[in-house]
Amino acid sequence: MTEQPAWVAIERTYDAPIETVWKMWAEAEHFASWYGPQGATIPTCNMDVQVGGSRLICMQMQTPNGEMQMWFTGEFVEVTPMTKLIYTDMMSDENGTPTPPEAMGMPADMDMTTQVVVELEDLGGSTKMLMTHVGVPANSPGGQGWEMAIDKLGALIA
Repeated sequence: MTEQPAWVAIERTYDAPIETVWKMWAEAEHFASWYGPQGATIPTCNMDVQVGGSRLICMQMQTPNGEMQMWFTGEFVEVTPMTKLIYTDMMSDENGTPTPPEAMGMPADMDMTTQVVVELEDLGGSTKMLMTHVGVPANSPGGQGWEMAIDKLGALIA
């Protein structure tokens, strides 16, 4: 039996009300301000945050070979305001058409569709956040990117 890899799971407690942390995840302009690894920008961030609503995100960054864009699409599966957000995530083109992982230099056996689960808990003035990206191994470039993004989120909230 092969062992399932450990998915990216990041827990943080922020000295901010739950409404502030929720907005960072649920409002496009706030999400675009922190998402992605260090040095990445988000020139496109379309999010219809309701069950069945779509998302289309463009992450842009400089590489040794010049500027690179990565597009992600998905659908909101669960939206419980202030406490829980679940959405699917997959690589796509700029129109939201899914692209296979190997087209972006990822392993061909990687799941095309992954799922992000964000759980928030009100601690009375501060907020505990647990973000789990099911389908992305913790020790992968995606896992490292999430660590950097969550660090940027924490700096913005502070």
